[in-house]
Amino acid sequence: MSVQFCGLELAHAVINGSGTFDVIAARRAFGDGLSGRFPFAAFVSKTITLQPRQGNPPPRLWETPAGMINSIGLPNKGLAGYLREDLPELTGMVGDPTLTADGQARPVPLITNIMGSSATELAELIEACDARSEISAIELNVSCPNVATGLDIGADPRQLEAVVRAVRGLTGKPLIVKLTPNAADVPACALAAEEAGADAVSLINTLRAMALAPGAVDGRPWLGGGTGGLSGPAIRPVALAQVAAVARRVAIPVVGMGGVQSAADARQLLDVGATLVAVGTESFRDPAAGASVARGLL
Repeated sequence: MSVQFCGLELAHAVINGSGTFDVIAARRAFGDGLSGRFPFAAFVSKTITLQPRQGNPPPRLWETPAGMINSIGLPNKGLAGYLREDLPELTGMVGDPTLTADGQARPVPLITNIMGSSATELAELIEACDARSEISAIELNVSCPNVATGLDIGADPRQLEAVVRAVRGLTGKPLIVKLTPNAADVPACALAAEEAGADAVSLINTLRAMALAPGAVDGRPWLGGGTGGLSGPAIRPVALAQVAAVARRVAIPVVGMGGVQSAADARQLLDVGATLVAVGTESFRDPAAGASVARGLL
C-alpha cells in the first residue's frame, strides 16, 4: 500500500502528528526493537524554533472525557541544538518491514516541523533545513494555539500567503503548511498556502480550550499557560469537516489528523480527500497505535 506524497514514496498512508511521538525517548525505552516495528511511514519532528524554548509553566496537561488539553508550549533545543543533537539520532530511522511493498526495511523520511514569529525567522530555519540532506521535507507550523504568533499567521489568509511566498523559494524540499483550525475560513487559508507555493497542507491542529482548577470558585485555570489545545476523539468530527472542506478547495495533497484512534477513523479522513493520515494523541495511550491503524488500512 505504498503512497506517493510530494515526491516521497511512503510505505503506507499513516504518519505521526508533530510533537506526539518522541522517537528518541522511545528508542531509549525499547532499544533496537523499535527499528523493526516503527509505526509510521514518515516521521514528523516536534516543532523547532530558532532559539531554545522552555515551554509553558506546569501543569501542562488536563485529561478530558474524550481527549486531553495540552499547554506544552513548544519546548525545544532551538535550531542549533536540533541540528547538533537531535538530527543525528533521528537520521536512519527504519520502517516496519512488514508494511513495505518489497518486504525489506527501508529508511523512513524525516519531516522537520518549524515555527517562527516572522518571515525572517522562518527563512533562517528553512535555509538551515534545506542544507541538510537528512531532512526530506519541511512542515511549517502556523497553527499552534499555545503560541500567539503562530496562530496570528495561520488565521489570516493574506498574511499566511505573504509569509509562505516569502520563504517558498528558499528550499527545493517539499513544504507542508500546518493549518490552524482556529480560523474563520480554514479553506481560504489552505488556498492561500497553495497559491503561495505550498506542496501540501496538514490539518487539524488542536482546538483552543481551557480547564479550571479543581474546586476553584474564582475561575482560576488549571494549566500553567492559562489555555491550551484540545486533542483526541473529541475533535474528530471537527477534523472530518475541515479536512473535507479543504480537500474540496485545493489541488495539493492534504494530511488529515484529529482524533484518529482506529483504521476506521483514518479511512473516513481518506474518504473525504486526505492523502495521508496522522495519528497523534492516541500514541500517548498506545505507542504502537500508528502501526495498528496502518495494518487496518491494508
